[in-house]
Amino acid sequence: MYDILQYCRPEDVGVHPTWVEDYVNEVNRRRKVQHSFVMARGTRVFAEGYWKPFHRDWLHRMYSVSKSFVSAAIGMLADEGRITLEDRIITYFPEQDDGNVHPLIQEMTIRDMLMMATCHKTNSYGVGDANWLRTFFHPHWEPDHPAGTEFRYDTAASYTLDVLVERLTGKTFLEYLKDKALRELGFSEEAWCVEAPEGYAWGGSGVECTTRDLARFAQLFAHGGVVGGKRYLSEDYVTAATSKQIDNLRDSGGKVDSCSGHGYGYQIWRIRDNGFAFLGMGGQLGVIIPEKDFIFACNSDTQGDADGYHGFVDILFDTVINRIKEEQIPYDDAAYVRLQTVLGALEINVPAGAVSMPRQEEIDGVTYTLSENRMGMTDLTFEFHGAQGLLTYQTTRGERRFPFCMGRYADTTFPETHYFGKRIRQPKGEEYRCLNCAVWEDENTLLVRSYIIDDYFGNMAARFVFDGDTVSLTITKTAEWFLDEYVGTADGAKKV
Repeated sequence: MYDILQYCRPEDVGVHPTWVEDYVNEVNRRRKVQHSFVMARGTRVFAEGYWKPFHRDWLHRMYSVSKSFVSAAIGMLADEGRITLEDRIITYFPEQDDGNVHPLIQEMTIRDMLMMATCHKTNSYGVGDANWLRTFFHPHWEPDHPAGTEFRYDTAASYTLDVLVERLTGKTFLEYLKDKALRELGFSEEAWCVEAPEGYAWGGSGVECTTRDLARFAQLFAHGGVVGGKRYLSEDYVTAATSKQIDNLRDSGGKVDSCSGHGYGYQIWRIRDNGFAFLGMGGQLGVIIPEKDFIFACNSDTQGDADGYHGFVDILFDTVINRIKEEQIPYDDAAYVRLQTVLGALEINVPAGAVSMPRQEEIDGVTYTLSENRMGMTDLTFEFHGAQGLLTYQTTRGERRFPFCMGRYADTTFPETHYFGKRIRQPKGEEYRCLNCAVWEDENTLLVRSYIIDDYFGNMAARFVFDGDTVSLTITKTAEWFLDEYVGTADGAKKV
């Protein structure tokens, strides 16, 4: 297997090592929760970093970056002549055409779906639906506009397109891409995709691959469909997929920032400076700036972060992209060594706060009985042993033990086993891997933070405010389809 990615020093491609260090320092200064990144010019990787415990072989959930993979698969089917983009999607799913399909859905084309211009009001399926494909053709509401006229972000369209690939090829869209291109580029054989309830790969959100894999995939679109002298996608498809096919300014609420309001191609976003990007929930990014021959791949969990995607992209432009030179620059050995040291010491950023307060001794070992609350929590107890902490609490599901560290993360598991596994709606039966930490935000407020880092990513913040013999608790979460039972408030008092 050939790996298209080659490795070099930053100076070889017109980047000073201190600029990459500036990027890392700014990410850390803002306490953004980044997991990994790869920076390249062309196929030459000049920097990559992994915040522990993440590493280069970690199969990371790509969320909606998966849609861009689906786009590549559709492009290859079109190149083979097995479909055209003007085909009406209903013709490939005759079993859905039961006489009750809305006329606007009947006329919807593959191109409409690629450019997020379906006739749907919104995404057609929910976590409670057992057959997502059927909801695309038979949504719970009537369409309200013709396809091709408005940008409406519609993950069900991406999903239906990946089912189309599977029906025509007998393979999931990701396996099809591996066979057609990705395997030859060095893509991880272990990469896989979360399944929708009916068993098809979930191309709207489910790809699991490495950050390096994302950089390899980006090569297909960065260079007009040609990688390593071999054509994998037609130039016409790549040009159309990465160009503005439809305006999305209304969808962004009229806001224009680094990633919003620049238009949309075929499951690919237009961004600032004539660039384009694959964007996934939580900060999964594949950024391509053709004029600089620059590629950036990263994984993160920015769910709940007001900056969203554009925070990373703004930092990237300010520290690296805007400074790139077109020629090799002189080596700076001291700066290069320092950069390697910085990259080797990366750890997930913890929330701001103190690692201890006098109140900690007062609450150690004390049990608080909570008033009735939507979370079903009753008694809770904190225990501290140096930097190690343990929160024990009772729920309607039984006792739960939640280990954490003060001022740093404990690499542990979250105490629930009913969250989804490899298929949506089917419990994993195991606890998700997570990182838990706690800090004192002030002398009476303890923040306990948990980041889920499994096949599903999400985060939870629990604030405990202590006042004499009482405690008040507020828990919030940012996660798709799990941690729901941990959202709410409660008051409690020392158990007598």
